[in-house]
Amino acid sequence: MTHSEECPHGAGQPQLYSRLVGYSPRINQQLARYGVKFGLYKNGQFEERLFPFDAIPRVISADDWAVLERGLIQRVDALNAYLRDLYTDAEIIRDGVVPQHFAYASSGFLPQVERIVPPKGIFSHISGIDLVEGADGAWYVLEDNLRIPSGASYPLVARTLCRRCDAQTFQSAPLVDNRDYPARLREVMDNVNCGGINVVLTPGRYNAAYFEHSYLAERIGAVLAEPSELFVENEVLYYRDSIRNARVGAVYRRLSDEYLDPLCFLPESLIGVPNIMTAYRAGNLAIINAPGNGAADDKGIYYFVPKMVEYYLGEKPILANAPTYLPYYKDDLAYVLDNAERLVIKDVAEAGGYGVMFGSDLAPEALAGLLAQVKEQPRRFIAQEVIDFKCLPTWINGEEVPRKADLRAFVLSGERTTVWPSGLTRYAREEGSSVVNSSQGGGFKDTWVLSR
Repeated sequence: MTHSEECPHGAGQPQLYSRLVGYSPRINQQLARYGVKFGLYKNGQFEERLFPFDAIPRVISADDWAVLERGLIQRVDALNAYLRDLYTDAEIIRDGVVPQHFAYASSGFLPQVERIVPPKGIFSHISGIDLVEGADGAWYVLEDNLRIPSGASYPLVARTLCRRCDAQTFQSAPLVDNRDYPARLREVMDNVNCGGINVVLTPGRYNAAYFEHSYLAERIGAVLAEPSELFVENEVLYYRDSIRNARVGAVYRRLSDEYLDPLCFLPESLIGVPNIMTAYRAGNLAIINAPGNGAADDKGIYYFVPKMVEYYLGEKPILANAPTYLPYYKDDLAYVLDNAERLVIKDVAEAGGYGVMFGSDLAPEALAGLLAQVKEQPRRFIAQEVIDFKCLPTWINGEEVPRKADLRAFVLSGERTTVWPSGLTRYAREEGSSVVNSSQGGGFKDTWVLSR
């Protein structure tokens, strides 16, 4: 995680995007018109708001992208290998690389899916890897999202609107075209389809990312279905059609594990599909992403990913983690207790920017209370060094200002693992803030990957 008062930023390639500066208001009006919004629950109520867009893009050179691409493929291949191993023979635990208690104590581990190997052995078909570029020019992975990573639709729509506003820029700039994400996603689903139609399973319009569910379903030619439109018969999943019931071969589910099947997980779930796990267990259905992936994107398990790369692939990690400490280990606990004022401490069970506490921001009594919790529940927390990461030029209130930003890269695993040459760049709207999450009021940019 990151936090800094100073916010230097590089010059980038302003000549590439200079014509786009000032288009942000017009494009945001179009985004609102087309319903490109982000929903969230606040104070117990659902609230829908525009996901603010800045037309000044993040620009990544071809050389930098080549390194990122190799590192992301390596990381996701290792994470998929870990999930296959964890839910079958657990050799990495037997060999002492990941502690047994640490692995199985993860809130994302699901004993209900032990010994289930999904079609073609792929657990994480769509991985959202969050990174930042440090002031030293190196890229650091902050978080792996292997459950239901969202956000690919936003830069897709924004790029389309930017092209309409300024086609000349996109004709002259040496950019890698990002419009093939739907084709990549369709290929991933077709690769594991067990016979039948592709379905995007949404809990409904009150979900925070409903716009994305409907948009992607339309773009990949899949059926957008709510749980009530699906049913299981003889271990096969079907979609209720007005003419006939259609067999479903692959489901891109956009609801959390615990709500997926009330007969397998939470019995009180009203948004699940009864017996969908029966069809999955029988090998008649691919679920994208696989249930149980949370065991690998737990913030505590993050600490072990570089070790997974070496263990499963026999390679040195290309991308570095942020320097991380596990209070689970005595030496790390002692370090955290002695240096808490300059560390960021995270609750491993939280997401969306929640449960992130900077020691430098806490009053002495609050910090002491937090450290008491860390000592009492060491598996619940990790601590990280604060990374000084680059700001990006951002157009706010009629002027260009520097703002902190991260990058969510999308890695797709099908017949082979590929990285979409684009991504969701999220920026902090408030000066001096490092919180970029959309649920915390952040905005987003397009991500330009240069072809040369």
